[in-house]
Amino acid sequence: MSRHSSGKRSSSSNSRNAWNDDGLDAPGGRPDSQQSGSGEFESRDLTLADEGDMMPTAMEGEVYVNGEIQIAGQQKNKGKPAPVSGFTKFKNGLRSIWVTSSLMDSKTADSETKAYVLLRELLIYGIFLTILLVLTFGMTNINMYYYTKVMEELFLDSTFADTKNSFRGMTTMQDFWRFSEGPLINGLYKDWETYYNSDNVTGEDLGYIYFENKMLGVPRLRQIKVSNSSCDIHSDFEEEIKQCYSAYTASVEDTNPFGKMEGSAWTYNKADDLKLGKVKGMLHTYSGAGYYQNLATNSSHSLAIIQDLKQNLWIDRGTRVVFFDFTVYNANINLFCIVRLLVEFPATGGVIPSWTFRTVKLIRYVSTFDYIVLGCEGIFVLFLLYYIVEESLEIKKHKLKYLYDIWNWLDLLILGISLICVAFSAYRYWEVSDKLTKLLAEPDEFGDFEFLSYWSVQFNYIIAGAIFLAWIKVFKYVSFNKTMSQLTTTLGKAKKDIVGFLVMFMIIFFAFAQLGYLLFGTQVRDFSNLINAMLTLFRIILGDFDFHELESAHRVLGPIYFIFFVFFVFFVLLNMFLAIINDTYAEVKAELADAKNEIEMGEFFKQQYNKMMSKMNLKKDKISGIQKALRSADKDNNKKIDMSEFRTELKSRGYGDEEIEAAFAKYDLNGDRVLDEEEQRKMQDDLEGQRATLAREFSELEARTNRPKSRSSRTYSSGEDSDDEGTSGTRSSRRQGLRPINGVAYEEFTVLSRRVDRMEHSIGSIVSKIDAVLVKLEAMEKAKLKRKENMGKILDSITESTEHSDEMKRDQMERLVREELERVTEHEETIFITDETHSHTTLSYPDCQLGESQEFDEMSIPDETASPYSFS
Repeated sequence: MSRHSSGKRSSSSNSRNAWNDDGLDAPGGRPDSQQSGSGEFESRDLTLADEGDMMPTAMEGEVYVNGEIQIAGQQKNKGKPAPVSGFTKFKNGLRSIWVTSSLMDSKTADSETKAYVLLRELLIYGIFLTILLVLTFGMTNINMYYYTKVMEELFLDSTFADTKNSFRGMTTMQDFWRFSEGPLINGLYKDWETYYNSDNVTGEDLGYIYFENKMLGVPRLRQIKVSNSSCDIHSDFEEEIKQCYSAYTASVEDTNPFGKMEGSAWTYNKADDLKLGKVKGMLHTYSGAGYYQNLATNSSHSLAIIQDLKQNLWIDRGTRVVFFDFTVYNANINLFCIVRLLVEFPATGGVIPSWTFRTVKLIRYVSTFDYIVLGCEGIFVLFLLYYIVEESLEIKKHKLKYLYDIWNWLDLLILGISLICVAFSAYRYWEVSDKLTKLLAEPDEFGDFEFLSYWSVQFNYIIAGAIFLAWIKVFKYVSFNKTMSQLTTTLGKAKKDIVGFLVMFMIIFFAFAQLGYLLFGTQVRDFSNLINAMLTLFRIILGDFDFHELESAHRVLGPIYFIFFVFFVFFVLLNMFLAIINDTYAEVKAELADAKNEIEMGEFFKQQYNKMMSKMNLKKDKISGIQKALRSADKDNNKKIDMSEFRTELKSRGYGDEEIEAAFAKYDLNGDRVLDEEEQRKMQDDLEGQRATLAREFSELEARTNRPKSRSSRTYSSGEDSDDEGTSGTRSSRRQGLRPINGVAYEEFTVLSRRVDRMEHSIGSIVSKIDAVLVKLEAMEKAKLKRKENMGKILDSITESTEHSDEMKRDQMERLVREELERVTEHEETIFITDETHSHTTLSYPDCQLGESQEFDEMSIPDETASPYSFS
């Protein structure tokens, strides 16, 4: 009988890894049959490209001759591998940089390779995420908040001298002029022209707000007007109302000169000339054109300019908006604050104030930390190039299937946002340098940093989105763990139900939003437009609402609206959504309870720990071997060891020529090919020091992992294959005739490995026969049911027959039953004879130390005349 019909079995050297999990951890564990009583034989398939032909398959004629393993019928391969060119090595190394889970063949790769690739991906992405965090936190700090806060308090909360009102509470045109002549002039100039002891500020100290914030250029006032007759008057009022100024739109913007009819404050200026963009206010979005007036560099001249504008009615019925713009820079914290105070004059009359304080860092590189951020930006660009190549390779491999994965879309989105941010960062650097150069040359001109500040804030928003998406992407790398995949799996399974729920929710939600807007839009600010109404309803769901405001708007409809919305949305729809999530989550939990992790990281780290321990023990054994050789090599007791004695002693212990030559040459200081007493002492001291260092590292490693190892467990570990050592590991051990390691010889280990191979094969044969018996039993059961069905049909046909007498029916029934019994008997005898033909002989393993002699089918064991096993 052939050993395997399905393919080639793993080698015996691989099967010895079956002791990894039990032998290393069990106290007093040995790689023998006593530790394998559980029957758990695990084998790892390690694909070693340079070693595949040197690993003999199980059950082949391996012979241990003169300290070397040889295979019967084959000669030992003594040829060296073909040399690989430097360019080929470089190309292969370069390609290996972009090996990812998506580019790797998951069907052929083993679990250890997958774990290595995944850990490498996670490590690289962790570095990328860290760099991104440094960049984002390098753009902002707590000083930005306090800078904005003090500037807002200065201009928004300072009160007028006569009414005690402030910019926030401004309601009339008169309030506008009170603010302009009072808090505005005081905040920009007057309060900072004298010290608190009434001494005047002179020279270069002028022009600083709070004595710390340098004003860049001069402030500017700009207004936009609409023309007269810009709206239609009803015929009933044509005689009474002669002037009409509509709400602002670009089509009705007034471009005619007025007032003094000359100067930029009284003549229209186009947006292209002012180089200003559109500005969004509370009511409308305004153009960058209009009538503007620059102030001076001190309070007296600036106040005179404002009073002149007031005296000549610069603001009239056609005015729809006025802007106050200025920029300050604080060198202490390297921050700019771009201030815009906006006062809208709606067609309804009155005043609506709003404001924008943008605190940004436009000069990027000043302090030491800024240059650290610069270095991180360079590394960030390299990471972008790396991920661009990676995504290109994935697109090339998967074609259109690349777009089927949501994680790929996330990757592309992060890359796109990052590239935009890099481009804007470079543009901002050059633009700020150019603008500051021009502004310093003309200090009496308006410093327009509005465009840069606006896009710097947008840049911050974009980079905030990028860092958010980057954190979400971490789920891509931890989804191998079933616990970490619960969120994505739950949402994926519930997506159809969630979509259906969202349709129902939005229908009801929009119905209530529009109803609230129409009912309360004229009286309640939170329902003043449809967007505000929707946001208010979301706040009600979260418990943030003002019931009394609704009740005051309408005593009956307000409470009814509130009660119905809370009932349908909060008590019904919201609980439906929670039920969908809870049911799906329970289903996912049940599925994951029986599922295994895609990659067992705990097992992977355990294997790496075992390899490390094996390597340390192997080094320790080498040191012990050399020490023993030094003590026994001096055959003639002359306290000198020549090269021949040293070589003979170490050769007998399984060391190679290169190791022997290197060890001898290191301590043969005078080059006479003889180790005298002093040189031997130095070698002994060095070996003892290395031994102590290894022992200390070994104990520290055990203490960190809190996994005490027994002597026999460590003994076996030292015999494992070590991927780290490459050609100096398993392959060199086989070539050099391994010496005994702490009492376990390689020959004994090889015999045990072969026994395990035979036992595995025999167990497989037994399992196959059990499967065959089960198939036969199933066939018998089916035949029994078939006969039962046939007998039922026969009885039914006899009972229903009216042509025969009762006696004839009984005879017919008796005959049919006897025939059926004879067929059953013949069938059972056939099965018995078939089973008897499978005569078998049992095989016992008296020295396997399995507790009792194990018996297996004779057909499972090849006939070997030199076999140490007895047949019965």
